[in-house]
Amino acid sequence: MKVLIIEDESLIAKNLQRLLCEVAPDVEILAVIDSVSAAVKWLRSNPHPDLLFMDIQLSDGVSFEIFTQVSIDKPIIFTTAYDEYAIKAFKFNSIDYLLKPIDKADLKTALDKFHRLYEQSAGKQSEIIELVSILNSKRPVPFKERFLVHHKSGFIPIQSDLISVFLKDQIIYLLSTSGQKYVTDYNTLDEIEELVNPLSFYRANRQTLIHKSAVESIQKHFSGKVEVKVRGYADMIIDVSREKAQDFKNWLEND
Repeated sequence: MKVLIIEDESLIAKNLQRLLCEVAPDVEILAVIDSVSAAVKWLRSNPHPDLLFMDIQLSDGVSFEIFTQVSIDKPIIFTTAYDEYAIKAFKFNSIDYLLKPIDKADLKTALDKFHRLYEQSAGKQSEIIELVSILNSKRPVPFKERFLVHHKSGFIPIQSDLISVFLKDQIIYLLSTSGQKYVTDYNTLDEIEELVNPLSFYRANRQTLIHKSAVESIQKHFSGKVEVKVRGYADMIIDVSREKAQDFKNWLEND
């Protein structure tokens, strides 16, 4: 079985490769790709694999952008940090999805499903191809441009480019570029991360989602992580782990 992995977090990609070799010794991993652009280039110039593992959020965009540039008639298992609520709109287009961190038992279940639906039945294979074609024909969902926040006895909208940080501290707060802290009705940062443009917002850690324009400076820590100073919030420092530090710097440099 030939497999392609599209994943921009190197530790997660390595873990997935290790688990695949454990649960499916016959697997052949053709490549590990970390961006939309690289995936499109690879898929245009190579025979397609039997199965793709595809992260939803990549360093240069969401993986669904791949389908607007290249035709894929092979089944896909999505890997994602989102919960079922966040990705339910996409679930019907895939064989299965795996939540990060990927569990070995869940991976085996997804591969068993792949074998059952794809390899053992030509009829099912045609159904899967039809589902993928539906995905190919879908227009990209526009990113959310404004968010409602609590204000006095009601709500006010805040434009996305006037947001500095989404902060999780028991509840989800929105910190604006004007220095205001608002309460939102969102339950998780995962929900918000799905709605915003990944070129503008970065999930720095479990507690924060930061806008690119809010980054005033970054300081490298001796541990390898980076500390981000937030523009307009003198006492606020956001930590980005050593594993994500280079990805964060790449994101900061790209438009």
